[in-house]
Amino acid sequence: MNNLKELLVKPVWQMTGEEFLFLSRHASVQEKRKVLYIDTEQSPYHCLKVMKRILRMAGLPDDRDSDYLEFLALRKYTPEQRISIVEQAIYHSPDIGLVIIDGIRDMVYDINSPGESTRIISKLMQWTDDRQIHIHTILHQNKGDENARGHIGTELNNKAETVLLVEKDKGNSDISHVSAMHIRAMDFEPFAFRINDRALPELAEGYKPEARKPGRPSVEKFDPYKDISEPQHRAALEAAFALKEEYGYKELEDTLIKTYLAEGVRLNHQNAVALITMLRNKRMIVQENGRKYSFKPDYHY
Repeated sequence: MNNLKELLVKPVWQMTGEEFLFLSRHASVQEKRKVLYIDTEQSPYHCLKVMKRILRMAGLPDDRDSDYLEFLALRKYTPEQRISIVEQAIYHSPDIGLVIIDGIRDMVYDINSPGESTRIISKLMQWTDDRQIHIHTILHQNKGDENARGHIGTELNNKAETVLLVEKDKGNSDISHVSAMHIRAMDFEPFAFRINDRALPELAEGYKPEARKPGRPSVEKFDPYKDISEPQHRAALEAAFALKEEYGYKELEDTLIKTYLAEGVRLNHQNAVALITMLRNKRMIVQENGRKYSFKPDYHY
């Protein structure tokens, strides 16, 4: 049998079953079975729901702490604070093998900043090399194409080992389709999953995605409720109304265009009008007694 050093550079598909088992048992001096999950945008309530779902999927009790999962909810922190907290957790939590960052966009102020993008991706590369771990990040796509958002998305695509595309089926929104956009190792067959009545993902057997048409995908009519997530709405509105408590209509439109852009949402005048209409209908912003527009942070989305 080859020694361990030789097996580490040998392609998996060229290994015998005996060689693969040997590598699996001896490639790591110490097993790393703990997962560090970082959520940067959800409330503690929704973070708890995610954590319980993970534990149920792993067949572990969801009413107590687990030795295999560390969960950090970092919504209230700044990008610098989030980076510092994650770094401390990675370097001071024993047995971490997998780190999931949902979402990497909140580790920077500006997703289009080359400097910030290079800094956080350099950190990711440093952490994986120093600690010999795998880091999985989540980033939304641009509307109208399949590119990850901003400069940070471009750099992540360049540096990542694998880039997976997860998208809703256009004919059945209950089904999500998973495929590899870029992968340095062996490719895999696309698959699909749905969330069952126990709030757990399960494979969608026999699913066949709609064949892609050549050229750029058609752009659907902008829907501010469907096309923008609730955390993006909240972050953009909080940023806007941190500057002023009330706005006139035109001033509000100009400000929202800027604060939504910081959240990765590019708006033109027509889209901004549709957005403000939706925000008013949902009473996320209100105009009472003919006064200027103000923010209602306790809205029901």
